Amino acid sequence: MKIAIDGPAGAGKSTIAKIVASKLGSIYIDTGAMYRAMALFMIRNGIDPGDGEAMEKLCSNCRISIAFLDGAQRVFLGDEDVTAYLRDEEVGKMASAVSKYPAVRTKLVELQRELAEKCSVVMDGRDIGTVVLPDAELKIYLTADPHVRAVRRAKELCGDREPDARFVREIEDEIILRDTNDMTREVSPLKKADDAVLVDSSYLSIDEVAGLIIDHANRVLKETGDAV
Repeated sequence: MKIAIDGPAGAGKSTIAKIVASKLGSIYIDTGAMYRAMALFMIRNGIDPGDGEAMEKLCSNCRISIAFLDGAQRVFLGDEDVTAYLRDEEVGKMASAVSKYPAVRTKLVELQRELAEKCSVVMDGRDIGTVVLPDAELKIYLTADPHVRAVRRAKELCGDREPDARFVREIEDEIILRDTNDMTREVSPLKKADDAVLVDSSYLSIDEVAGLIIDHANRVLKETGDAV
């Protein structure tokens, strides 16, 4: 079974997708991490975020792979495990830039489809249900209010310290800008697939959101007698 979870940054896609995959006995594929790995590759090679020509030439030399060690997904550039570097702010901004270019997306989509053909997967990203896995048995569009997403991100960055209102507003502005860029880019823009289930996580707990998606998955799985 293929489950595609799309949605904007900060909606909780990765967290939810991991839980759903674990409950259903599927493999979780974080496509965002693959784009971040490509972004890290470009940063290390000194490529400017606006130099699309250089990115498209260089991406063919980038080897990205995924392995599951002790139940956790690890992302590799060549033979190097780069998982620890993928959440840096600089990498996140570059990931948004590299995702605009067709050659980069083509390379990563091919790898993502190969992974989905090997086993049951839960895959999250921006264009999984519309481009990467248009034949997925279940498609979810997971979203949340921009302010709610900003508060979540601010708390994540501040740890035990309560984030101030100004910091939250700055993050919210960045989120809104990123949403606009993702939704208006020419190649594979972020949008809800026509047959996707809309789930708003703004005022739901992680367990509530995961439970809703698992319920939808079980409805699909009942057709084959494999519901959990």
